[in-house]
Amino acid sequence: MIRREYERSSSGVEVNLTPMIDVVFLLLIFFMVTTVFVEEIGIEIQKPKAASAEMLEKKSILIGVTSDGRVIYGSKEIGIGGVRGLVSRFLREEKVPVIILADESSRSGVVVDVIDECKLAGAKQVSIAARRE
Repeated sequence: MIRREYERSSSGVEVNLTPMIDVVFLLLIFFMVTTVFVEEIGIEIQKPKAASAEMLEKKSILIGVTSDGRVIYGSKEIGIGGVRGLVSRFLREEKVPVIILADESSRSGVVVDVIDECKLAGAKQVSIAARRE
């Protein structure tokens, strides 16, 4: 009698993986939505050194100025004329800082022009990237 009950109960055991798979997918979606993607500018820039350099927010607009005076966003050259439209478009969505990645040997006139265009687009915080000494 006892043996028959044991055989019946052991043959009916089943592990249901559906709830576990649902939880894994929910975690995956949560991490995908909350992850901040940092968009690089797509070129190599030698940043100047600064003793007062500090870390800024990860969510920001990165604009590069190369040693030969080109203005880059993403991996495309936008020129000084494209800075104002780009920055104003991003600032409509969310107020984020602008970080200018200027090459150590770039001309200061181009960097000043980029800063000016960012300010005219409505940027409240414009910084120049540097590496810590």
